[in-house]
Amino acid sequence: MQRRVVITGAGWITPLGRGVDPVWNLLTQGRSGIGPITLFDADDYPVKIAAEVPKSAVPYDDGNGTDWRHHPRQTRFALAAAIDAARVAGIDECTVAPARMGVSLGCGETFPDLSQLGPWIAESIQDGQLHTDLLQRQAMSIPHLNGELGSDPSLTSGYLAAEFNAQGPNANFITACTSGSQAIGFAREILRRGEADVMLAGAAHSMIHPIGVTGFHRLGVLSTSNELGGGASRPFDRDRDGFVVGEGGAVIVLETLEHARARGAEILGELTGYSEGHDAFRITDAHPRGRGLAGCMRQAMDDAQLNLDDINYISAHGTGTLLNDRIETTAVKDVFGTSSYNVPISSVKSMIGHSTTACGALEVIVGLQTVRTGLIPPTMNYEHVDPECDLDYVPNEVRETPCRHVLSNNLGFGGQNAVVVVSRYDGTAC
Repeated sequence: MQRRVVITGAGWITPLGRGVDPVWNLLTQGRSGIGPITLFDADDYPVKIAAEVPKSAVPYDDGNGTDWRHHPRQTRFALAAAIDAARVAGIDECTVAPARMGVSLGCGETFPDLSQLGPWIAESIQDGQLHTDLLQRQAMSIPHLNGELGSDPSLTSGYLAAEFNAQGPNANFITACTSGSQAIGFAREILRRGEADVMLAGAAHSMIHPIGVTGFHRLGVLSTSNELGGGASRPFDRDRDGFVVGEGGAVIVLETLEHARARGAEILGELTGYSEGHDAFRITDAHPRGRGLAGCMRQAMDDAQLNLDDINYISAHGTGTLLNDRIETTAVKDVFGTSSYNVPISSVKSMIGHSTTACGALEVIVGLQTVRTGLIPPTMNYEHVDPECDLDYVPNEVRETPCRHVLSNNLGFGGQNAVVVVSRYDGTAC
């Protein structure tokens, strides 16, 4: 029997702060979390802006006296989001048997502390300019980034397990920008098969670091419109020139419907569909017609037993790169045909940047909030129509409309694709 899987808790920490409701209010107001880089001195870098989590929102402990300052930022983000989600869900060792609770995260690479990285940066600056090729070569000579200078990304799920005494299934996904979506999809499958009753699922990441920013810039995917500040992230706009790197974390509490009902939990929403697949095209480019994403959208809707006209909103991957936005638009048109012009699509990356492995988890909460509130967050900074990106991107202003089913799309570097269907829970079969 395939069990239904519901959401009973959610937490996130973002460039707009911490807490689902406060951040959601800012997103629907079109507020931007993008600004000058402060986590390192970016004066000599061609990219000087990012979407950083505010210092006031970054936790230093777990509230019970345990110091988190030695953990990488992404671990602190994940721990904070999980604590908030568990508080909303009302779960603890008294409500969930430890062996029946697991953790599934999407956390990526971490980087050395800047104080230890300083000599490598200094050697990469010549004549007052940062030479990214030198920094890249220097970075390759650093002892393994997950060794004494960094932290193994898979350890974060272990920290969460220890924090919540979650003795059930435990996994971490590193599949670029689809990591968070895949972690949530895996957790859903564990619950559907009856291998656990509760899963903490989500993702966290931070690549706002000299190595991260340099690497993305060398790939040619970052916006260099530093002078625009919060206006630099322009998904689907004709004049887009790349994404703004962000950071953050998001965790949701997933439960089998039976378990949630048995303990009288408030059900916030339901995960009704999921699919993942690969373009099998190129490592650096998505398939030009988005065949992997199109296939995942179809399969996710089939999994949810939904028709095209059941989808009320698409939470887009929408990074703001020239190719990504064009390919995602093409995939949506391929799946929805002429009705693609009737489905609202938006990208919150226009406000909080691209948090890489964390983005899918953050955007699942966007889908959850949309079905709960009937508010679709806007795609900010959309000012000029690209003839190849001509759908309804909910430009610059929040839209109020009832939403029952949301598609959340993610594309990952290397050809990965993942789609999650988030639905309003009404107590009946979907």
